Amino acid sequence: MHPNLFHIGHLTLPTFGALAAVGLILALALSQRTARLCNIDPNKLWDAGLFAILAAFILSRALLVATHFAAFQKFPILLLAVPSLTPTGLLLTAIATFLWLYFKQVPIRAALDAWAPCATLVWAFLALGHFFEGSDPGLSTKLPWGIPMPGESTPLHPVAIYAAMIALILTIAAYRKPNAARTLIAAGVAQFLLSFLRQPGLATIAGLDALQLVALGMILTGCVLAVSLGLPGSQLEKQPSPPLQ
Repeated sequence: MHPNLFHIGHLTLPTFGALAAVGLILALALSQRTARLCNIDPNKLWDAGLFAILAAFILSRALLVATHFAAFQKFPILLLAVPSLTPTGLLLTAIATFLWLYFKQVPIRAALDAWAPCATLVWAFLALGHFFEGSDPGLSTKLPWGIPMPGESTPLHPVAIYAAMIALILTIAAYRKPNAARTLIAAGVAQFLLSFLRQPGLATIAGLDALQLVALGMILTGCVLAVSLGLPGSQLEKQPSPPLQ
């Protein structure tokens, strides 16, 4: 495992953070191409993407401070350095982003379709970050590609590598035909199935851990998006418009 890309004196660059940053940059760049595929102004989608990234960072940190205010008063810098992206933070970010799209008059469904391959591309880089960080351990396996982990007597499933490969496949598929509903459903199913190869987390509801609940939420959201138009295809398939020049 290589949790840090480099370490010089007091300066440390985490591998996960570096890969996450690269994934976000590439996703923003990809959005300029998918925006045209979905007949959206690329500049508006770029601005919306930047807003979503900043909203996720600010809202997640605000939640962290609000829930650990006593620790923040004593160790503000240390607390703000802790990874803080949670399902609640993602939900607030989604609400803020939807409001941004609404007030900027960007078609929400078309924007979601354009963002579908961008999101799965970010997922691929985050999965690679988890692999190098060693923070997504799998179950024991005797398969030849099992990964030895510190403190484990047998090799483990490289679940993060599985996730990265699936994410890349979904990125290619979503780029060829951008569709948020199908991508959400496929990603949710993949995450749910991968959870059976992961070391189980703490059960929350009905014996399911938090990641399984998120996966089911993704599947449900994808189904709602599909049913909202009465068919699984994109809104653009119902109302085609000429591509942007």
